[in-house]
Amino acid sequence: MQVRVRSGDTLWYYGQLFNMPLALIMDSNPGLDAANIYSGQEVDIPGFVFIDYQVKPGDSIWRLSRERGFPLDALLLLNQSVDPNNLVVGQQLRLPLRVTWFVVDVKKPYDSQALLSDLNRLIEIYPFLRWRSIGASVMSQPIPEIRIGRGSRNVHVNGSFHANEWITTPVLIKFLNEYALALTNGIGIRGLYMYPYYEAVTLSIGSMVNPDGVDLVINGLPGEEPFRSNVLSYNRGSTDFQGWKANIRGVDLNDQFPALWELEAARNPKERGPRDYPGTAPLTEPEAIAMAELTRQSDFAHVLAFHTQGKVIYWGFQNLEPPISETMVNEFARVSGYEPVQTIESYAGYKDWFIQDWRRPGFTVELGRGVNPLPIGQFDEIYEESLGILLASLYL
Repeated sequence: MQVRVRSGDTLWYYGQLFNMPLALIMDSNPGLDAANIYSGQEVDIPGFVFIDYQVKPGDSIWRLSRERGFPLDALLLLNQSVDPNNLVVGQQLRLPLRVTWFVVDVKKPYDSQALLSDLNRLIEIYPFLRWRSIGASVMSQPIPEIRIGRGSRNVHVNGSFHANEWITTPVLIKFLNEYALALTNGIGIRGLYMYPYYEAVTLSIGSMVNPDGVDLVINGLPGEEPFRSNVLSYNRGSTDFQGWKANIRGVDLNDQFPALWELEAARNPKERGPRDYPGTAPLTEPEAIAMAELTRQSDFAHVLAFHTQGKVIYWGFQNLEPPISETMVNEFARVSGYEPVQTIESYAGYKDWFIQDWRRPGFTVELGRGVNPLPIGQFDEIYEESLGILLASLYL
């Protein structure tokens, strides 16, 4: 919700007026000089929308203020051209409305367009969220990263490395919505008051690493050539892409990282296809390159890669993980009910590379159980299991 600054207004005063932490208002207005706002300037107030209201007989600004539970000056701020002493029946007013509901609906087949639409809606209501494209997919789609928080400790979680594991993306977007909702309403999530974590941690969310692949699984063949013909060839002529994990070029993005890549390449398919082909070398695919560059630039304290399925958490790689990893995975297991597994015979994954190159905790979390893609009917159960892990990633 945007308000127009009056002479003498301050951001601190807006925080008092709307019962909103000053930091959230400041972070919702990047580039604004908080000490020198001026009359006529537009300022975003997060967690609010305004509604149009038509004046009825007997209405007054004072009565509306009392009925709506807002300070009188909040209504005056939103209606600066209105004479509060002379309301006219039928006159239009703007009234503030605190958002207390989820503004995105994620329980549906969740392709790249659904993601971008929801990100735009979330940014509109919660402008302290920051999203950018960290690169472009093979088909030139943005690879979004969202950040929430202002702390010096950076934590990263990602989803949809694998195309038919797309349910991981709406899990992350619902958590983003729940986190923002808790911040702007001063409420907790599972008993945790969230504002201290906002101050302490910057959470990076790689919401959909493989947008082309997700769209292929959900929407079917692309119309564009040569992608249409190529992907049909990689899938041996079949138009059933429910088993497709790879990117649109038939490369498995979670086999693309330089962490014993040669061992993974030696035992995996030698041709492009729906799954497990690691490419001709590490980091050949733009999606994997974008994730590598993000990680190199971000000084992440730990990372979590969300996949499906199995209800397990993999937390080791070649015994290079630090001792704290075991403590962390045991807490993740406690809050989710998932099984911690230190190592399996698998290489070249994102968390493998992170552990190897940074010697910091990295985790692959296999959400849910069943045959990929997991049905959207499992979403609520999967979300509740993952919610504990996401919260724990902030306090560990």
